Amino acid sequence: MKLTIKLTIKLLALAAVLAVFAVPTLAQTKECSDEFKSATYQKWYDNRKDHQDVAFQAADEYLATCPNDDSPYRTAIKKFWDAYKAMTADVTTKKQFEDAYKNKNYAEQIRLGKQILASDPDNPPLYIIMGIAGLGDAALLNESAQYARKAIELVEAGKPATPFESKDKALAALNYVIAKANLKSAPADAIHYFLKAARYESDLKKNAQLYLDLAAAYNDGPRAKLTTEYTSNVGPNNTETPESKLALENLNQVIDRQIDALARAAALADAANKKGIMDGLTELYKYRNKSDAGLNELVANVLSKPIPDVPTPLTSLPTQPASSTPAGTNGGGNGGGNNGGAKPAGSNGTTGGANTGANKTGSASGTGTQTGNAKPVATPSPTKRPRQHYRRA
Repeated sequence: MKLTIKLTIKLLALAAVLAVFAVPTLAQTKECSDEFKSATYQKWYDNRKDHQDVAFQAADEYLATCPNDDSPYRTAIKKFWDAYKAMTADVTTKKQFEDAYKNKNYAEQIRLGKQILASDPDNPPLYIIMGIAGLGDAALLNESAQYARKAIELVEAGKPATPFESKDKALAALNYVIAKANLKSAPADAIHYFLKAARYESDLKKNAQLYLDLAAAYNDGPRAKLTTEYTSNVGPNNTETPESKLALENLNQVIDRQIDALARAAALADAANKKGIMDGLTELYKYRNKSDAGLNELVANVLSKPIPDVPTPLTSLPTQPASSTPAGTNGGGNGGGNNGGAKPAGSNGTTGGANTGANKTGSASGTGTQTGNAKPVATPSPTKRPRQHYRRA
């Protein structure tokens, strides 16, 4: 019993000691008194212009101590607090964005750029940087293309082309982003943007990869569509019909554009990639013209000629046989080298016996020659494109 009493006395004594020390702590809690509000408001007021960091601390303390205050003091202080908070957050975000740009962190450029645009929507350089982020990270192409469209609109309206040195360089890169974003999902649409990118005065027009991408867009877009149209209009036993002949005339125009694009890629390619491109180009050229005559001349001179536009679809067969000039030697002109609508290769009207790369489809020799009742083959795959990457500004 004595032990219990002594223990109880000690515990009560300890509790009394703790209570003594707790009193000063409770006394330190600030109260939202008129005196506090007046003193803190004065501190904020005196520093709000020249020492805004000190003013913000006073405002922060006031709002935390008097959360329910509805006086004019609090109204003025809260307005300053909100503005200062937004300003410092924006400055921090912009600094992070600059670091992301310098470090080529493309995903961060998109993420941080969105935050900045929320408070600063009229910022052309920001749209441009976000618009070309897809050139650095293919996973961002679709999202980046959205900002590229807006950036094109701003630059064409006369806004600065920063960080590019010129308007042409900015527009070339931005159009290239949109083209690459559409290459798989809408290759026919991509063609127009590739052509735009190639026509501006920039380093891109000397980049072999752009023309390889253009050749792929022709292959997967209009060539694939016209090949299907041709094969569906061939008559029994692979006999030609007026409809299949017209489809073939249009198909040959597209193949000529594909040859032109590959010739430009070959002319611009470095030593490590040129042979692979020339192999694919030679195969397609011989398939189209049944000979490689004129191919070397085409590659040697193609860059001195304007890049041809998308061919205008023919609605009727030519009344006179078209020129037998090898495809591409006239800059990819309509119907060039189509031999008056003759079958592109072989004796049964197949349209895909040759390809622009290593994947032959449907013929034993890869030239389109077949025998018997074999059906026209599918559109071949484009050339395997070498790893050449456009460097951002």
